[in-house]
Amino acid sequence: MTTEIFVTPQWLMDHLNDTQIQVLDARLLPPGQELVRDVEAEYLAGHLPQAVFFNIEKLSDTKAPYPHMLPRAENFAVAMRELGVDHEKHLIVYDEGNLFSAPRAWWMLRHFGVENVSILAGGLRAWQQAEFPLASGETFLAPTQFESNIVHDDIIPLTKMLLLSHEGGTQIIDARATARFKGEVDEPRPGLRRGHIPNSLNLPWDQLVSQGCLKDNADLRAEFRRAGVDITQPAVVTCGSGVTAVVLLLALYQLGQQDVGLYDGSWGEWGSRDDLPVRP
Repeated sequence: MTTEIFVTPQWLMDHLNDTQIQVLDARLLPPGQELVRDVEAEYLAGHLPQAVFFNIEKLSDTKAPYPHMLPRAENFAVAMRELGVDHEKHLIVYDEGNLFSAPRAWWMLRHFGVENVSILAGGLRAWQQAEFPLASGETFLAPTQFESNIVHDDIIPLTKMLLLSHEGGTQIIDARATARFKGEVDEPRPGLRRGHIPNSLNLPWDQLVSQGCLKDNADLRAEFRRAGVDITQPAVVTCGSGVTAVVLLLALYQLGQQDVGLYDGSWGEWGSRDDLPVRP
């Protein structure tokens, strides 16, 4: 049985006490907001019942020089075991309701071999609008024997990105806002150059989103077409730090295109290096 990409708040409410369901709160703050907000405190103040905090910041490779880089498989497995996440269960991930970070959690779990992962449509906002209950404080679950099993390594390294940018052959799609892609504004993270990877296309991630869910397939196809993307062909997605790029990957997956890689370093890597070509 194919796991649905999205589940509704009503579906989750109906299955919340199912022993084969686990809920993960994957809220993440955009760069800069961490100076004025504490996402962990917000989780503790109110989250879905039985939801553990899937902290993307802390679950990333904290030793990497670039933000949100994927951790080693064994490190991820240990973190999931300590959270009590079971790789054999149906995992439901959610964010604030803007579809900003839940796709990244969905992708990370699938990358490390979890077969059944879905996203709560509308996230926390939709859950609250339905007037379903919230819990507070930290959720403690018994440790599990989470196993990481990378079946398809869809991470695109810098060396391959250089080749693709120079020689083509695979579409490169940048999920950042158009003003950032065109180099008209500074990056939200200091120390990064303006501009974009040569020969890349631009499709801002939020153009694919409506009310915390992906737009319908007809609208998604239209958005990709306007951006010059051929959804029948392989692609590599990128963004600022490898988070919102996954929204593009998720949309292509929904449209049936699974040959999509992620440049995990994204502009955090490319834009920080003076030896790499940049286009305005």
